[in-house]
Amino acid sequence: MSFEKKEYEFLSELGLSSHNLGCYVDGNWKASGPLISTTNPANNQVIAQVVEGSMQDYEEGMKACYHAANTWMQLPAPKRGEIVRQIGDALRSKLHHFGRLVSLEMGKILPEGIGEVQEIIDMCDFAVGLSRQLNGSIIPSERPNHMMFEMWNPLGVVGVITAFNFPCAVLGWNACLALVCGNCVVWKGAPTTPLVTLALTKIVAGVLEKNNLPGAIFTAFCGGADIGQAIAKDKRIPLVSFTGSSKVGLMVQQTVNERYGKCLLELSGNNAIIVMDDADIQLAARSVLFAAVGTAGQRCTTCRRLLLHESIYDKVLDQLLVAYKQIKIGDPLEKGNLLGPLHTSDSRKNFEKGIEAIKSQGGKILTGGSVVESEGNFVHPTIVEISPSADVVKEELFAPVLYVMKFKTLQEAIDINNSVPQGLSSSIFTQKPEIIFKWLGPIGSDCGIVNVNIPTNGAEIGGAFGGEKATGGGREAGSDSWKQYMRRSTCTVNYGSELPLAQGINFG
Repeated sequence: MSFEKKEYEFLSELGLSSHNLGCYVDGNWKASGPLISTTNPANNQVIAQVVEGSMQDYEEGMKACYHAANTWMQLPAPKRGEIVRQIGDALRSKLHHFGRLVSLEMGKILPEGIGEVQEIIDMCDFAVGLSRQLNGSIIPSERPNHMMFEMWNPLGVVGVITAFNFPCAVLGWNACLALVCGNCVVWKGAPTTPLVTLALTKIVAGVLEKNNLPGAIFTAFCGGADIGQAIAKDKRIPLVSFTGSSKVGLMVQQTVNERYGKCLLELSGNNAIIVMDDADIQLAARSVLFAAVGTAGQRCTTCRRLLLHESIYDKVLDQLLVAYKQIKIGDPLEKGNLLGPLHTSDSRKNFEKGIEAIKSQGGKILTGGSVVESEGNFVHPTIVEISPSADVVKEELFAPVLYVMKFKTLQEAIDINNSVPQGLSSSIFTQKPEIIFKWLGPIGSDCGIVNVNIPTNGAEIGGAFGGEKATGGGREAGSDSWKQYMRRSTCTVNYGSELPLAQGINFG
């Protein structure tokens, strides 16, 4: 079925239409759940309709996915890497169309939408190399004629539940690794970005079909909380990766733990940038602007707290206030706009509620603090002067709201950085080695991402991504994150004729 608006016709290049079935089950497109409409956050007008999955669809898909795992895990890892390489190439051929879809449905500006798709392509490249390096260790044995080593084997099926703010990149972090590690993937995309879920799944499905592999290796559902709860409860899924709020993540973790499954959590952030008195002010100001305003403040790594040394407080703040007034707000698909809409009308309402809470707790609005009167979900980027001890500062307001506060000493700044429940990303701007290495060390930042002279956001895929405390403790993407998608066996082989026991035990 064709699209009503001409500007949406490019979606047909991604295999989408005005009416779509929202589940990829056992190699087929189907769905028997409710019919929903997905909207453009820039004007709240309908883009297309999607039929969501039902619990019957889930059970059929999960049964096939679980069965397909036996085939996929026995394929040699480098062969699995070749499939992921082809997925990356298929994404390259659709990069600009797919990036445009991400911007249209999520609301981030077009360069960020294209960048998100590029992130999956980068993950595919990373995973291809990894497929030849799933190495275990050789461990010296204390017993003669014994060999001890580690083997890494697939888990079977990995469940991935993603959020609207990065509707496809987070799937890439997880699925690229899970697939080369020998696991099938069952994915529930965000309910408000179903077209992104469908478009990415169609690309993966095409590669599997081209290689005569079972479609059930990659199973996907558009749906609501019932599908997510089913994944959390399903004993056939040894590992569940969840991205979302700390509140919901805790519930997912408790449900998965009750069945002795494993959880990989990427939850809320409340990230701070510290600017010391010796910092490069221009570099810091540019970094804060991107970190606080990019993606309309809807990244988990968005800078929400800016800690300024008292001696440079006014200078930095004055620069930011000038820059904020020059930010172009508008349709994220139009060139030159830096701030798109919040994702939903509810997000806009939450922004308004957050501003009221800020004012009631003594916060002073220095710029912004209001919505943009329009059909879309636009708000003005906001800077607030507030005490670091205010309750609202401890929470994550998912919007372009920056809390600014003053400090005197490095220790005071570190204490403020570490004072919130979340522990995702952090950054300091300084030129002094003694400050840098204290910040990076055991009595510095308590976050999973600790930066120097760069923003809190925009992480590369080569490092492990994730945070501590209420951020959940999970690690995805690079480094040795792949180990979470496999089970480790410590193996000992006796190739002699005697039976010496460890620790020198003599048992008869």
